Amino acid sequence: MEELVGAAAAIVSTICWLPQTLKTWRTRETKDLSLPANLLIFFSISLWLIYGLMLGAWPLIAANAIAVILVGAIVAAKLKFG
Repeated sequence: MEELVGAAAAIVSTICWLPQTLKTWRTRETKDLSLPANLLIFFSISLWLIYGLMLGAWPLIAANAIAVILVGAIVAAKLKFG
């Protein structure tokens, strides 16, 4: 049961980054995005990924690996487009 809850949380928390990432790269509008906030989110997700790897917890690993990519893309867009 714990694995199911973890998997559901992983899926939902990862999917939530997809619309923002897609919109950011499609519109190239980043003026309303906070670079410091997104960097903190990127750092926190990276730590969750490391923690998941240390525990061998696949929901944490999968969700945070994908989220690192998505939030990393937002940070990259912010740096590229201002």
